[in-house]
Amino acid sequence: QVRLIESGGGLVQAGGSLRLSCAASGRTFSDYAVGWFRQAPGKERALVAAMRWSDLSTYYADSVKGRFTISRDNAKNAVYLQMNSLKPEDTAVYFCAADRTGISSDPDVVAYWGQGTQVTVSS
Repeated sequence: QVRLIESGGGLVQAGGSLRLSCAASGRTFSDYAVGWFRQAPGKERALVAAMRWSDLSTYYADSVKGRFTISRDNAKNAVYLQMNSLKPEDTAVYFCAADRTGISSDPDVVAYWGQGTQVTVSS
């Protein structure tokens, strides 16, 4: 079992930055792929960024490439999402996710979730 707790959300103006953190506890976190999803009102949960455990390779949704950066610190059992040049369309609840087999773009097959943190970007 892996427990995930997000923090760092909030209200920011367009063009600003936020850094989300995800603290993990439970099993050996370094063996898990990690990712961030987001869900805006009335929309499906969508994969934003992911990182494999084996080679630390990353994936980014086209909408956030060049603006968001995912990173992890296995010593601290933590995952981060640095979000720069934020836009109003980035407004959503952001969820941290983990899975030993990888982070699928289908949220229904991802094993572990945090409770989510709200990010609101004002124009």
